[in-house]
Amino acid sequence: MTRPCPDPDDFIADLRREFPGFRIVPKRGDHLSRLIDVVLRALTLGGQRHYMTRYHTVIGNTLYVPDSWAGMSACDKVILLRHERIHLIQRRRLTFVGMAAWYLLAWFPIGLAYGRARLEWEAYTETLRAIAEYRGLPAARDLQLRAQIIRRFTGPDYAWMWPFPASVGRWYDAALADLAQEITTGRSRLPAPARSNQ
Repeated sequence: MTRPCPDPDDFIADLRREFPGFRIVPKRGDHLSRLIDVVLRALTLGGQRHYMTRYHTVIGNTLYVPDSWAGMSACDKVILLRHERIHLIQRRRLTFVGMAAWYLLAWFPIGLAYGRARLEWEAYTETLRAIAEYRGLPAARDLQLRAQIIRRFTGPDYAWMWPFPASVGRWYDAALADLAQEITTGRSRLPAPARSNQ
């Protein structure tokens, strides 16, 4: 059973109530985004060349978006925002410095980046949860989606953060099993977002 996607503007308003100062900034023309792009291209020997055009990035309370944000469907925006909300929750839990250290340094910045992998596993689980809620569990079980997410963990997109496809595949399958149980029981493991009382 699926439910309708919320309006992205309503979801963004809820994020702003939950995380005061939350804002969305286009990557195009942003100096920090261009700097990160140059560094990632160098570190991955050109492997991560889509940072400015495909990837959405939360730093602090800011979501930096590529040009493709404007053309995304309302439902795709909400699914993405739910993923990024997890990073906002993580940052609140770990602090900005703690999140940066865990994301960039634990264990190694490139390959075997266990800290980054753990944080992204949590966020991608929410991506799968949102897909299952809005598009149905079969959409979350799609083999192309599974392969795409495994590639992100094991390839240059996230600097080979966890280069073990079988391990990521087991995580993915376990996450789907947990989601199926959540859907069956109606119990989510994610804290509810702050909502206005209006």
